[in-house]
Amino acid sequence: MFKWLKSDPTQKMQKEYEALLSKAMNAQRNGDIRNYSLLTEQANALYQKIEAAGKRD
Repeated sequence: MFKWLKSDPTQKMQKEYEALLSKAMNAQRNGDIRNYSLLTEQANALYQKIEAAGKRD
């Protein structure tokens, strides 16, 4: 009944995912491929968590 009052944990993860992708893009533009790879890997791991949380609902 009051589900609309609860915060959605996937929204927070989605914002963090988008921030990681943005940082990765900036690292790639600056030529820091190693950091780009690390950030992309972290973003992919977070995306998997988001997908898993979406399937539970």
